[in-house]
Amino acid sequence: MEHTKYTGIFPAFYACYDDNQDVSLSRVRALARFLVDKGVQGLYVNGSSGECIYLEKEERMAILEAVMEEVGGQCTVIAHVACNNTRSSMELAAHAEKLGVDAIASIPPIYFHLPEYAIKEYWNSISSAAPHTDFFLYNIPQLAGVALTPSLFLEMLKNPRVVGVKNSSLSAYDIETFLRLGEGRITVFNGPDEQFVAGRTTGAAGGIGGTYAAMPELFLKMDQLIRENHVSEAALIQHEVNAIIEDLCSLRGNMYAVIKKVIELNGGPSLGGVRSPLPQLSREDMPKAEAVASRIRQTVKRFV
Repeated sequence: MEHTKYTGIFPAFYACYDDNQDVSLSRVRALARFLVDKGVQGLYVNGSSGECIYLEKEERMAILEAVMEEVGGQCTVIAHVACNNTRSSMELAAHAEKLGVDAIASIPPIYFHLPEYAIKEYWNSISSAAPHTDFFLYNIPQLAGVALTPSLFLEMLKNPRVVGVKNSSLSAYDIETFLRLGEGRITVFNGPDEQFVAGRTTGAAGGIGGTYAAMPELFLKMDQLIRENHVSEAALIQHEVNAIIEDLCSLRGNMYAVIKKVIELNGGPSLGGVRSPLPQLSREDMPKAEAVASRIRQTVKRFV
């Protein structure tokens, strides 16, 4: 079964703040409009790139409401609803379904390493709170501390609402594994931005990524080239994108603080900084931020 609305480029949506690190809903709406106008196929809201672990449940609800008010029905919206307790996660899932999102998603609980049957119960409880909404499993073992194993995946396939995986593990082989075990029922999104081309050519239907919003034109172009079977040309862009990502990660400030400034420098909306304890962009970062913003503009001009 082909889930056509779960294909293409889905920027991971950033938290947007005012100068006091309070959520700015006007900036949330501005970012949503900016990305949809760029032509992305969907948005992934309140995930890792959205600083979800630093947000209150009510803030996450307000962000999702603002996104849906601004662009709901104009693109596919997947809401990440995981908290580190089941009750709050279920409340976020029910709220997301009420707003009419296309799907919800969840990482496994973090910190305590739970047995697979407990993770399964956690995910199925979340899904039960949004019984009419598609559900994506989020596999990011390097941060969550636990991997989506084939055995856990097969157990989760017993839930008919499970339609796919956001796979952010560092092995493209995992994408092939989930597709093979899913037997045509499952959509997989590539997670690591640095392996977008590898993930797509392995079988991922699209990508969800934390740097997409900084350079959506480049990811949209790679996706187009892959669909047109021009993989070698897409790989050339991937090489340039990876160098840009290395630059984004090389500053003193947190990568998302850098990206938000880069978006602004390249004519996009002002999105504020990041929430403490993430390190803010420093004054000494500005020349490097301006350089990477320029590099993105030059790369877009070269390839798009």
